[in-house]
Amino acid sequence: MVIYGWHSVLAALENPQRRFRRLLATENAARRLAEDNIKLPLEPELVSAEAIAALAGREAVHQGVYAEADPLPSPELDEVARGIVLVLDQITDPYNVGAILRSAAAFAVTAVVTTERHSPQASGVLAKAASGALEHVPIVTVVNLARALDELRSLDMMLVGLDSAGDVDLEAAALAAPLALVVGAEGKGLRQLTRRHCDIVARLALPGRIKSLNVSNATALALYIAKQRTNSAMQSTAVRT
Repeated sequence: MVIYGWHSVLAALENPQRRFRRLLATENAARRLAEDNIKLPLEPELVSAEAIAALAGREAVHQGVYAEADPLPSPELDEVARGIVLVLDQITDPYNVGAILRSAAAFAVTAVVTTERHSPQASGVLAKAASGALEHVPIVTVVNLARALDELRSLDMMLVGLDSAGDVDLEAAALAAPLALVVGAEGKGLRQLTRRHCDIVARLALPGRIKSLNVSNATALALYIAKQRTNSAMQSTAVRT
């Protein structure tokens, strides 16, 4: 996979699991890496900014660094069935998925589950939008999302779908960890089959005139609510015991 942009490449360089095949840098970027004492797994090739743009794309904001690396391994569902897991139902825009991964890293999500088909590849665009989050949030890739949801339920996870037409307000829902928050594609929302596999389908009750958000913004807000609600539930349980 391709990784470019300062924060994305730096996070990858600091990840001991990441295996690099190639590292390119402009003279200024290479000097900055040296000044910051960044441990490099291989010697960077010194190239011009134009040479990196030719590889990353003319519109890419590469900030003088570009890497080619192996994808990170995909864990099994039973390895990540704890805390809050985020499940993406056919979200295909790499910018949205990258932003969602960034929120997932910010809210300490255990893993993100996505499908082999109808989801973006871990491309340079996605990695740049994620701003290093690819290195901090494991991505579980599954063949069949419905079967994956059944497996998460068998692992004692609560399955909560997020949809603007949800039955209950997410803030009012009785949430408890371990929890899988299932998010649908922008526009289409959750597929009917996915909805049927959720324990509840919740909505975000927004106070303003606009009642829906971009999927990455909605996911960030939902993660905040889910984190607050599950933490409160755990504290209440601890007090009772």
